[in-house]
Amino acid sequence: MGSLAVTGEVMLQMSFDDFQKQTTLMTNCTLLWKELSDHFTTLEQNLKKKSEAIQEKIQSLANETKETLDVLTEREVTIEGNVKIEIGKVEKRKEAALFAFENEDTQVFDDGVVNLLGKLKSFCVKMDFSGFWKFVIVRKKELDVLRVQIPLALSDCIDPAKFVLEAISEVFPVDKRQVKSDEKTIDLGWACVLLLESLIPVVADPVFGNTRPMVTPTMKKRAQKIADVWKDSLDQRGGIENVKTPDVHTFLQHLVTFGIVSKEDGIFYRKLVLSSAWRKQMPKLAVSLGLGDNMPDMIEELISKGQQVDAVHFTYEVGLVDKFPPVPLLKAYLIDSKKAATSLMEDPNNGKAAHLAGRKEQSALRAVIRCIEEYKLDAEFPAESLKKRLEQLEKTKVEKKKPVVVPANKRTRANNNGGPMPPAKAGRLTNAAYVSSFPASTTTYIRSPTHVPYPAGVPTYTYDNRATGPAMYGSRSPPCVRDPYGYSPEHSSPVMMTSPFTGPALSYPAYGGYGNGVPVYQQTYYR
Repeated sequence: MGSLAVTGEVMLQMSFDDFQKQTTLMTNCTLLWKELSDHFTTLEQNLKKKSEAIQEKIQSLANETKETLDVLTEREVTIEGNVKIEIGKVEKRKEAALFAFENEDTQVFDDGVVNLLGKLKSFCVKMDFSGFWKFVIVRKKELDVLRVQIPLALSDCIDPAKFVLEAISEVFPVDKRQVKSDEKTIDLGWACVLLLESLIPVVADPVFGNTRPMVTPTMKKRAQKIADVWKDSLDQRGGIENVKTPDVHTFLQHLVTFGIVSKEDGIFYRKLVLSSAWRKQMPKLAVSLGLGDNMPDMIEELISKGQQVDAVHFTYEVGLVDKFPPVPLLKAYLIDSKKAATSLMEDPNNGKAAHLAGRKEQSALRAVIRCIEEYKLDAEFPAESLKKRLEQLEKTKVEKKKPVVVPANKRTRANNNGGPMPPAKAGRLTNAAYVSSFPASTTTYIRSPTHVPYPAGVPTYTYDNRATGPAMYGSRSPPCVRDPYGYSPEHSSPVMMTSPFTGPALSYPAYGGYGNGVPVYQQTYYR
C-alpha cells in the first residue's frame, strides 16, 4: 500500500510539472504570436504610409509635369505673338531714329531730370552707345536718377541688348582702356551693373516676365561668349580669391540679365558670391543664380568667416531668420570687432593703432545700426547705446583734427642750458616748413576672426552692462567676460585719433580666451 501511495504521488507531481511546462509553452506561444502580430501590423502600416507617400509624389510629379507642359505650350503659343509685338516696337523705334537723325540739329536739351531723360533717349534712339557710355560714367552722383531714367531710355533702342553690350564693352569682359603705368584706373563696374540691371525690365517677356528675357539668339550667343571670355581670363585676374568685387558683380549680373545661368557652374557661382558677399545685391543675385537650396550652407560659411552682418542679409533674403536669428549674429559681430580693435592696439610698432582701431569700431557700429534699422530689430536690440558710442567716436575724431594754434608771444625754445629761449623773430619763420604731427587718414578694412559653425540653437543673450557673454557660436564669444560690448559713453574709453607723438594710447578692455594674432575684420557693408 505504501509503494502505491508513493507511486501515485510521483505520478501526480510529474503530471503537474508537465502541466506547468505546457502552460509556459502556451504563454510563450501567445506572447510570440502577439509579437509577430504587432510586427506584421507595423510593417503593414509602414508599407501603407510609404505607398501613400509614393502616390503623393507620383501625383505631385504628375501635376508638375502638367504645369510644365502647360507652360511650354503657353510659351510656344506666346512666342509668335511676342515676336509680332517686338517687330512692331522695332518699326516704331526705327521711325523714331530716322526722325531723330533728320532733326538732329534742332534738338536742344537744358539741365534737369526731364531733360536728362531726353539726352539719354537721344543716345538710345541713335544707337550711339559710345556717347551714351561717356554720358553716364561721369554722372555717378546722379545714380538714383539714372537708375529710374535709363530703363525708360533703353526702351527706345532698336536693339536694347546689343546697345548695352556695346556700351559696356570698353571695360567688360576685359578692360580695354589705355592707361599709363603711373595712372590709376577708375572703377566703372558700377556703370556696367547699372546698365545690365536697367536692361532687365526692357527685355522682359510680356507673359513670363524676367524669367524669359526677349533677347535674340544672336545676342544671347554673344552674351554667352562674353561670359566665357571673362571666365577664361579669371586666372589673369588672380583667381576667385583676388578678383575685384566690381568685376564679379558685373559678371554675375550679366548672367542673370541675359538668362545664361548654367546649373553645371553652381559651385563656381557660389564661390564668386561668397567672395563678394558684402555687396548689397549679392543675396538676390545668389537666388537668381539658382543657389537658393545652398543658402543654409552658404550662411554657415559666412558666419564661420566672421561675416555675420553679411549672413544676416542672406537670411532675410531667403527667409531663414528662424534658423539663424539675426540679433545674436550682430552681437557676436560687435564682440569680434572689439577684439580686432584691441588686437590692433596691442601692436607696439603701429603708430596709427588708435586711429585704425577707431575706424574699425565706427565701421562695425554703422553696419550693425544699419541692419537694426533696415530689418526693424529695435525691439530685440535697441540701437541707442550704439548710436551714442558712434557719436562719441565721431566727436573725438573731429576734436583731434583741429590744429593746435601756438601764439607767437608764447613760443619757447630750449637753449643749450635747457631753459626757455625768448620768442623768435618773425623773419626767422619766413622759410620754415610746417609739419603736421597728425598722420594722413587711411581706411583699412580687415575681417573679424574666424569662428566655428553656427549651432542650431542659440541661448538667450542679454546685451547690457550687467551681462556675462555666453558661449555663443562655438568658441567665438569670450567664455567669461563681463560687459562684452556695452556701449555706455560713461564707461567706454573714447578712441584717441592721435599721432605717435601726442596723446595717450587708447586702452581697450581685455578679452580672455581669444588666442594670439591679429584677427581679420569684416568690410563695411556695400551701399
